Parts: sequence; structure tokens; C-alpha cells
Amino acid sequence: MIKVGVFYPDNPGSKFDMKYYLEKHIPMVQQKVGSALKHVTVEQGVSGGTPGSPLTYRVICHLSFDSVEAFQGAFGANAPQIMGDIPNYTDIQPIVQISEVKL
Repeated sequence: MIKVGVFYPDNPGSKFDMKYYLEKHIPMVQQKVGSALKHVTVEQGVSGGTPGSPLTYRVICHLSFDSVEAFQGAFGANAPQIMGDIPNYTDIQPIVQISEVKL
């Protein structure tokens, strides 16, 4: 199992439309990648690691797939539509990491 982590840094003055992200973007991603997507979570940051410290990431999304190949096969052909939707909800450049789930 792999997780594709999409991290949106908390840049001062940046915008992020959570309503659009949850109601339009994520359902579109789910529809485009289909059954290859096993699970998705969306987290909204509330604080840094210590009380009152700034956020590192405003939003984190994790998408689970059986393998890197499954992710690439499902995402590849749909990348232009998925990536093209980003300006509709944020001006933040996301950071993406693919990780192998160990536990």
C-alpha cells in the first residue's frame, strides 16, 4: 500500500477554499481515478507542534493506492484535469510525496 501525500503549506496571505476542495475537487479526483483509489483523508491544520505556534501545513490530503503503478496508471491520464483545478481553490503550490505504508 502506498500513500500519496499532498501538503499545502500555510503561506501568509494565501487562499484556500475548503468548501470547494471538499465538495468539488476531492469528488472529482475520486471520479477520475476510480477504484484504484482505496481511501482518502483531508486534514485541516489547527496549530503547530507547540501551543500557539504557526501551522506548517494549512491542509494535508492523503490518497491511498495499492501500488505506485496503480497510482500512476489512474492519475497519469487525468493529471491535466486534476492539476488544472488547483487554481479554483488555492494559490498555494502543493508539495507531493509518495510513501510506502509500513504500519
